Amino acid sequence: MSKGSERATPGYLVWRLSTKWRVAVDRAVAPLGLTHAQYSLVASLYGMRRAGERPSQRRLADHTGLEALYVSKLARALESAGLIERTRDPGDPRAVQLALTEQGEDVTRRAITVVQGLLERLLEPLGGLDSARTHTFAAELATLLDVPLDVTDAPPDLIDEKTQGES
Repeated sequence: MSKGSERATPGYLVWRLSTKWRVAVDRAVAPLGLTHAQYSLVASLYGMRRAGERPSQRRLADHTGLEALYVSKLARALESAGLIERTRDPGDPRAVQLALTEQGEDVTRRAITVVQGLLERLLEPLGGLDSARTHTFAAELATLLDVPLDVTDAPPDLIDEKTQGES
C-alpha cells in the first residue's frame, strides 16, 4: 500500500484510483487523437455495435454513466473528427443514433488494444487481467456501482444540533 493510504477511506481510494486510471488512459490514447472520455464513448459504441445495437445518445449516456449533455458534446467532437456519425432515429425523430465510421472503427480497435495493454500493466499487482484477485476486485467494484445513487438519501441537515444556536 502506498505511503499515506493505510488510513485512507475507501471513497478516497476509489477517487484516487479513478483519477490515476483516467490520467493513464488519457496519456495512452492521446497519440490516437482521443481523450479518456472520448475513448469511453467509442469503445462503448464498438461493443454495443458488436452486440447488434445502434444506440441513441441517451442510451450511450446511460451505458457509460456520463451526463447526456456531455455525451452530446463528445459525440459532436467525434463526428467532427470523422470517427462517428450521428443520425436521427427513424422511430423517434427527437433521438439521435450514433455509429462508428470506418475510420472510427479502426481508431477504436487500436485504442482498445492500447488500453488493454495498460490495464494488464496496472492490474499486474493483483496477478494480471485474468487472475482470481482481479475477478474478485471487479466483482466488488460492480457491487458498489450497482448501488443506486439517490441524492434524497442524504441527511437533511449535517449540522449538529448543539451548534445550531451558536451562529
